[in-house]
Amino acid sequence: MIYLGCDHGGFALKEAIRAHLEKQGLAYVDCGNTQFDSEDDFTSFVTPVVHGVLNDGDNRGILVCGTGIGVSIAANHHVGIRAALVHSVDYARLAREHNDANVLCLGGRYMDTPVALTAVDIFLDTPMNPDPKYRRRMALASGDK
Repeated sequence: MIYLGCDHGGFALKEAIRAHLEKQGLAYVDCGNTQFDSEDDFTSFVTPVVHGVLNDGDNRGILVCGTGIGVSIAANHHVGIRAALVHSVDYARLAREHNDANVLCLGGRYMDTPVALTAVDIFLDTPMNPDPKYRRRMALASGDK
């Protein structure tokens, strides 16, 4: 399952991503914002996305705010979340291959929609690199021994 969330700064891009997922027949849960609201608070949309991702190790999350910075910081406060702020298609691939990211964070005001949609596809389709060094690094980064 894919969990989506955004604030007003990411609303237009989140809606484009939602339509893109629907067109591909992919299952998703839209955790909001479901309408443009310039008074919203992105943290209220981060929590349901994070809980959805943590509910099942195969779930993924996509969060969008104006820059992607706020949602990535908020998401990474949750143990078990590896949220990656992505600016390009290559970042999306590397976030999965090297860092096993489970939440994709995008800046709605700074990413072109076609690039963002390609980044989403790559993020959803790319497995983690099986090289043990990447697993070791992720275990060390999370404090596991």
